[in-house]
Amino acid sequence: MEESPVSSLYLPSKPSAQSKSLRFSLKCSLSSPTPPTSKEEAILQAKTSLSTTLEKPLNNPKLAGKLKKLKQPRFRVEIPVIDDSPGSLSQLALDVFGDIPIKRKGLPVKILVLWPNPNLTEAAIMAFDSLSSNTVEHNDFSSVTNEDTRFLNSADVVVFLAPEASQLAVMKTVTDSLYPKPVVIFNPQWGFEEESSFGELRGFVGSFEVVYSFVGLEVRGVLSKRKGMIFKCVRDGV
Repeated sequence: MEESPVSSLYLPSKPSAQSKSLRFSLKCSLSSPTPPTSKEEAILQAKTSLSTTLEKPLNNPKLAGKLKKLKQPRFRVEIPVIDDSPGSLSQLALDVFGDIPIKRKGLPVKILVLWPNPNLTEAAIMAFDSLSSNTVEHNDFSSVTNEDTRFLNSADVVVFLAPEASQLAVMKTVTDSLYPKPVVIFNPQWGFEEESSFGELRGFVGSFEVVYSFVGLEVRGVLSKRKGMIFKCVRDGV
């Protein structure tokens, strides 16, 4: 565990030498465990962490007749954004999942992104239309509230992007129906400090392993209060 200065909570497109210095806790297993200084660097780190973590379960499918029930791969990724408009979030999704380098033998990995509302879904579909080869599909939570989850079967990985706390029950239904396929929560619209109030769904949220996170933290002490960041990223699932 190390401590180092970092520029700002909401990362600029390019690092600024005049940005106010903060403190953060760094936990990372990448070969060069340094925090991102720009939005582009954060996106690259998140893609690397997530893709290398997903490769193991995607290349080792559940064996037929296996007696021991396998643990479903559940991961969580958080990149701070200052703009959560449909255009900004759809561009973030394109930057991360449009060319995510997941290595798998055989067919390309099919990713399904579930959005919290139709407006975000439409914006994402338009953004991904620019790709010549697209293995990412988009839908919204309303498509699974009627308990018809058959359209999920073709996906290798499902990503809940910018989900709201009010949608946790639907997320659990989808996650359970996808077993043993990997599921990812990406930039949830709630903070870690809110999860203690989730009741029975607290355990479900806690079952997602953080593979990349760069979020703000306020530490209150007896004599002082400090603001900073927590940064965590993993590689090869470690």
